[in-house]
Amino acid sequence: MTAPAAEFQKALFEVLAGDDALTGLLGGAKIFDQAPADARFPYATFGRTSFYDWSTSTEGGVEQLFTLHVWSKAKGKKEILGIMERVKLRLDDADLALEMHRLVSLRFDYGEARYDEDVAVHHGLLRFRAVIETAA
Repeated sequence: MTAPAAEFQKALFEVLAGDDALTGLLGGAKIFDQAPADARFPYATFGRTSFYDWSTSTEGGVEQLFTLHVWSKAKGKKEILGIMERVKLRLDDADLALEMHRLVSLRFDYGEARYDEDVAVHHGLLRFRAVIETAA
């Protein structure tokens, strides 16, 4: 059986990579688990994933917190904020199809955009909360 977190990340990747508006903002389907060394800005990466048992006496389930990072070298925050908003709009309350599990809810939790002077890059962070049940 596929772990809920792995199956869920695969579904997230497919939805984000298949979103024409997002790929337009990124200049291509530049969504990575880990960005290659030669990745061109802007791009997005999957970050930290935490999951917790959310089972009841009758159903198995997982609460999953996951983070997406957005990276930009543009002047100002306009580009990064636009990409972050598109990701938020695409994922908040999305209905993702999973094969071995059922997505109960997917909600945006937190976002932050900042400039990292050490590497001269804008860094956006989006955190979401998902509840996933084992399919019957």
